[in-house]
Amino acid sequence: MPPPAQCNVTPAPPARETSAFLEINRLHAEARRLAGDSRRSLDAALSAAWRAGQLLIAEKARIRRRAGQGAWLGWLETRFHGGVRTAQRYMQLARRADTPGALRGLGLRQAYLRLGIPISSKTSGEDRRVRPPKLPPIVTLAARLTRLLRRQARLGMDIQFPDDLRALHAQLAVLLKNTGTDTAV
Repeated sequence: MPPPAQCNVTPAPPARETSAFLEINRLHAEARRLAGDSRRSLDAALSAAWRAGQLLIAEKARIRRRAGQGAWLGWLETRFHGGVRTAQRYMQLARRADTPGALRGLGLRQAYLRLGIPISSKTSGEDRRVRPPKLPPIVTLAARLTRLLRRQARLGMDIQFPDDLRALHAQLAVLLKNTGTDTAV
């Protein structure tokens, strides 16, 4: 009797694995749907802000013609439910972008940044100033070492380096000697 023909059929996964695959695929489909909804919401928010900016520009010109320059802020504060800075950003958005479609897929903050429109930080309270990014430790060490070396050169005397800078100073001194750079490291 000939041996049975071998088939390349993989066995069905156990029920637990099947339910995991189903859940993974369901979550994947949900993530894709929500990402699409998010993109549409971002585009709608950008279009609304751009259109509001156009209308604010027109109203500002109308108010200034009728009541003079000083009347605009008073009108804005009594009629506009947003803040003065928000109105300014909307107007700048409308002036700098020909159409909202040019910034499709961006959030308002991203669009403002791309167009060079200043934005306030998301922090609340008194700390609204924009902080510079935190530098990597090696950059901070290099800056400290540079300041100490400059002070040493200016004073014309040897300075005792702190422990964290001593190793970096020694390595740099060796590197500079090997390259033939004539420095007072």
